[in-house]
Amino acid sequence: MGTGNPVTITVETIVHCPVESVWKYWTEPKHIMQWNKASDDWHTPYAENDLKVGGKFVSRMEAKDGSFGFDFGGVYDEVSINESISYTIADGRKVKVAFIRQDNDTQITELFEAEETNAIEMQQAGWQAILDNFKKYVETAKKED
Repeated sequence: MGTGNPVTITVETIVHCPVESVWKYWTEPKHIMQWNKASDDWHTPYAENDLKVGGKFVSRMEAKDGSFGFDFGGVYDEVSINESISYTIADGRKVKVAFIRQDNDTQITELFEAEETNAIEMQQAGWQAILDNFKKYVETAKKED
C-alpha cells in the first residue's frame, strides 16, 4: 500500500582512506561479509556482487544466534567506479550511494527510500549503524595492510 511518494532518508560518514580503497571495501564480497551488520550480534555469512548496470547483488544478514535472517539484494541501475552506485532493492525501493573524494578521505552519502513497516528513525539508525561499522572496518583494515 505505497503512498507513491516515499520518504528519502540520508546517512553519511567520512572514511579516513582514499576513495579507491573505500570502493574496494564497499564492493568486494569478502569485505562486505566483514562489515555488513548493524550490531555485533548480527553477521553476513554470504555475499555476492555483480557490480555492473543490470548486475545483481545479495547479502545474507543473520542474527548470530540463528533467530532471524534475511537476504538483502537488488539490481544495479548505475555504477560509476569510485564515484557512485544506484540500485533498486528487491522490494522496489531506490538507493543511491555517493563516494566523494576529499584529499585522502572519502565522504560517503547514502540516500534510500524508506519502507513503510518500521519507523523512519529506526531505519535511519540501522543504516547509519551499518555505515559506521563500514568506516570502522575500513580504517582498521587499512592500518593492517
